[in-house]
Amino acid sequence: MSILRLELPDLNATQRLGALLALDLSASDVIALSGALGAGKSALARAIIQAANPGEMDVPSPTFTLVQTYELQDGTPLWHLDLYRIESPAEAMELGLEDAFIDAACLIEWPERLEKLLPKDSLSIYLHLSHENDPDDVRYVDIIAPPHWIARVQAVIAKF
Repeated sequence: MSILRLELPDLNATQRLGALLALDLSASDVIALSGALGAGKSALARAIIQAANPGEMDVPSPTFTLVQTYELQDGTPLWHLDLYRIESPAEAMELGLEDAFIDAACLIEWPERLEKLLPKDSLSIYLHLSHENDPDDVRYVDIIAPPHWIARVQAVIAKF
């Protein structure tokens, strides 16, 4: 495991990180986005989706629909999930996640709702505000990369 920390001083930095993460997304990639309400999970997911599919301008948060689907440029499905309203891991799996973890790239907000069902080889990104009560404050991301993600994350950091 490798842990890296980046500062995201503004929305442009978040969008740049999202664009870099989107470069090599492929089927079975899972990016778990964690953090408090307002930490920037949806903004980062939106940046990844828009960079992976430049024609996708309207990227709503799946807070109420739970999942929104898109496509990568090569046609691979891209799932954006918001599991905040999920009450159990079993309820989340009813969305078809077992197949998505194999056939799609997945961006998951509130991944802790999956408990032990979150794939162990997921890229984990924790978003933090330097002052929890100020949504306009500087954000930090801690990226925890399992072995097969390390080279890709290092490439992202080098370009960031």
